[in-house]
Amino acid sequence: MDSLEGRTAFITGGAHGIGRAVAASLARRGVSVAVADIDETAVCQAADELSTMTSARPFVLDVRDRAAYATVADAVEESLGPVSILVNNAGIIDSVSPSRMDHTMWDHVMGINAGGVYNGIQAFVPRMIRRRTGGHVVNTASAAGLFVGSSPLYMSGFLYHASKYAVVGLSESLRVELAHHGIGVSVLCPGPVATDIVKNAQRAHPTEAPQHSTKIASILDAAHDSLRERGVAPGVVGDLVVDAIVHDRPYILTAPEMGQQIRERTESLLAAVPSDPLVEGSADMFGTGGTRR
Repeated sequence: MDSLEGRTAFITGGAHGIGRAVAASLARRGVSVAVADIDETAVCQAADELSTMTSARPFVLDVRDRAAYATVADAVEESLGPVSILVNNAGIIDSVSPSRMDHTMWDHVMGINAGGVYNGIQAFVPRMIRRRTGGHVVNTASAAGLFVGSSPLYMSGFLYHASKYAVVGLSESLRVELAHHGIGVSVLCPGPVATDIVKNAQRAHPTEAPQHSTKIASILDAAHDSLRERGVAPGVVGDLVVDAIVHDRPYILTAPEMGQQIRERTESLLAAVPSDPLVEGSADMFGTGGTRR
């Protein structure tokens, strides 16, 4: 984007942590901001703070609620103008032991972390396309969407990893498909950030879902402590996100130690690539030669 000033942004999970920091970083650059969150008190406080820098409005929203999302999208654009910056940031860190897995937890985690991202895209991206004035989408995934680690900092359970891998794949493919519309897409894959996302997620844990096993509870508690003690400040991440919007960067990463684990995963994938076609003539399907029977 040549200029951010005068644009309007919509940020989910905007009452706390990364979302609030992104909103503040955009506000300082003259962007009008709509912050959405399920926490009414906190999102109103965030909007009040942002109003000292720019035009800001709070919206109470459960990102799983598609009808409510459409209503909020209309209200945002009526009050602040057309949204050309979309930050799908709302998310939770929660999981369940494989021995206790059930559909309730799958629907809960995937509904917020993956479904909520899609609902934001559905609500705003078709409008961006119709206006033909460009735009940018940022989807918050995680380092957990790039590899499965063994330390508390990078091991959050299979449900969380599944949801974040989904957001990475969605973002990478959508970036290709939206390029000719002049709409950029970035995926934020933060390492540890000093937020209360773990505790917030624990409060949102469905009452009808299985309780955490001792192992999962210990993983989540360790993750919370590690985030608070070793995580980067949310403001740093907010500025990285704005830089990615301005320069249309595909990935936003925050921790140097992620490099080694990404490298190891990539090397494992490359080592699994067959040196020859597994079926005679199969290479033709990919335009690489071969004999067709």
